[in-house]
Amino acid sequence: MAAAETASTPSRVELTIRGVILGVLITLVFTAANVYLGLKVGLTFASSIPAAVISMALLRAFKDSTIWENNVVQTVASAAGAMSSVIFVLPGLVMIGWWTGFPFWTTFGICALGGVLGVMYTIPLRRALVTNSPLPYPEGVAAGEVLKVGSGSRDQDGAAAAEGKAGLVAIVAGSAVSAGVAALVAMRVFAGEVASFFRFGAGSATGFGGSVSLALLGAGHLMGIAVGIAQLTGVIIAWGIAVPILTHMHPDATATAADLAQGVWKHQVRFMGAGAIGVAAIWTLLKLAAPVGAGLAAAIAAQTKRRAGEADSLAIEERDMPITWVGLVSLACILPIAWLILQFISGGPLAPLGLPLVTAGVLYIVVIGFAVAAVCGYMAGLIGSSNSPVSGVAILAVLGASLTAVAIAGAVAKGGDPKPLVAFALLITGILIAVAVSANDNLQDLKTGQIVGATPWRQQVALVIGVVAGSAVIPPILELLNKANGFAGATHGIAANPLPAPQATLISTIATGVVGGDLPWGLISIGGLIGAAMVLVDETLRATTKTRADGLRLSLPPLAVGIAIYLPSTVILPTVVGAVAGWTFDRLAKSRPWGQVAKGLGVLTVSGLIVGEGLFNVVLALLIVVTGKATPLSVVGDSFEKTGILLAFLGYAVVALGLYVWTWRKAKTV
Repeated sequence: MAAAETASTPSRVELTIRGVILGVLITLVFTAANVYLGLKVGLTFASSIPAAVISMALLRAFKDSTIWENNVVQTVASAAGAMSSVIFVLPGLVMIGWWTGFPFWTTFGICALGGVLGVMYTIPLRRALVTNSPLPYPEGVAAGEVLKVGSGSRDQDGAAAAEGKAGLVAIVAGSAVSAGVAALVAMRVFAGEVASFFRFGAGSATGFGGSVSLALLGAGHLMGIAVGIAQLTGVIIAWGIAVPILTHMHPDATATAADLAQGVWKHQVRFMGAGAIGVAAIWTLLKLAAPVGAGLAAAIAAQTKRRAGEADSLAIEERDMPITWVGLVSLACILPIAWLILQFISGGPLAPLGLPLVTAGVLYIVVIGFAVAAVCGYMAGLIGSSNSPVSGVAILAVLGASLTAVAIAGAVAKGGDPKPLVAFALLITGILIAVAVSANDNLQDLKTGQIVGATPWRQQVALVIGVVAGSAVIPPILELLNKANGFAGATHGIAANPLPAPQATLISTIATGVVGGDLPWGLISIGGLIGAAMVLVDETLRATTKTRADGLRLSLPPLAVGIAIYLPSTVILPTVVGAVAGWTFDRLAKSRPWGQVAKGLGVLTVSGLIVGEGLFNVVLALLIVVTGKATPLSVVGDSFEKTGILLAFLGYAVVALGLYVWTWRKAKTV
């Protein structure tokens, strides 16, 4: 690497073996949690903040550890955890019956090759989207502040040290409480969700509900109030407008209100959400053209200085991995991707068309991959990695991949077997999503690195290591959950409650619809119009309102609206509650002398909520496989259902409020 420090720059403890090992070990925890959460509710979380806290607590034992080494640990762990978002696509191969499980090397290759390519794409994007961008990067900034506090706790006064220790306690407390609530749900003492459906008017039906999930509450807190309001808008559009109108247009007196409303949402309204997400993603890409071009120009300029022997004159923040290395590593990913595609279609009806399919697939991944990396990186900077726009990008990606497959091998589908073309489209989309989620998280990590003064090329090496480590963890976790639960629409596992995998269901449905020629383009078009309207509202708000003193600005992220239209209300409403709760907590803390401490501890507590529930449910999946029982922890029967709903409602409210009160009091004592 042409990034050696100058004589005036001290050698720094940054990219170390112990740091990499610690990051990989933390990876096992957060990647497993993220895989489960994504399959259960269609959302994943950024693990950089809890990883940073754990790193600081453990590396404190080494006198020579630094803030930069802690940054490398969180970079490895969060990059690995982010790769779990490939579950937005890969379960579709099981749902359509192409796979019966998750072959390790193929699954690993999809994740690792796409993920490393995503890291390479983020290098020229770093200047455009991080260094020279006003994007807030909420989780990246929070992680940077956590690292600075932890670093100060070693070298500065007792108050700083106390704040660092309190942060670790907050994560542990949040994890323990959320795991406890998840255990009560598994024991069936608490109902899994509280929902109500009803009829009104001339045959119309709708409903609402919320999942008893503290992880979703935590995710909403991290997303922020702007995204929360946008998601509430999406829920109102879906369940307050679209479902009542469509159930009125297609009444069914024999169906229950729940079956009627959910059936209309699943088969019609979700496609509107898909259209809204697609338009929002396209708009984001258009807005990125100029800054991405400037970033590429800056990367080329830095490489010119290196070749002229002026590498030492580059400031630390300009020392990216050399652009020639970026090209070589990208090529080293592209060739195995071509081989992977060829092996995937060999021996089947698509084998005679191997050359055109492989060529088209590779070109699609290379070109569209850069576009989705830019889109996801931008949205991560705008609303955070936890509200990743991968779902919307996946919709566009699978549409393009499916149309490409039909254009080249449509005769296979006409022969009566559309499955091979659908599988090919899902494979290409899976690799593209690995590119997208890698970029989505990596730019957030690079923002953290910018805040703490990390060396970009070292952090980029750590990102590659994290991607590979996470890719190795994902296949066995997916296989475990497939055997324990299975997925909606596929053969169920041991348990009677298959994981819904909402994005994978939607993506595979779209691919099947394109190949079969029966995709409901009318509904998607209506959704596109909704998305365009949301874009117009968002841009108008941004153009006509000023940023407030607290940094907030009126906006309505259109992608968040689209996501809320096509995800179940039971998933979205708890995140809305979390967003409102987080905003209220921060507002109350603002005027207090210890307000910043309270806000920081609040972020760490809700991060723990996400980690604890996710980890508990992975352990629960293991118990299901080992015992062969669908509900191995159940202590009550079906007759307890109504009582369980009441206990869940009351218990959820009391526990959530109690956690915020505890965090508030903890901050006052730091």
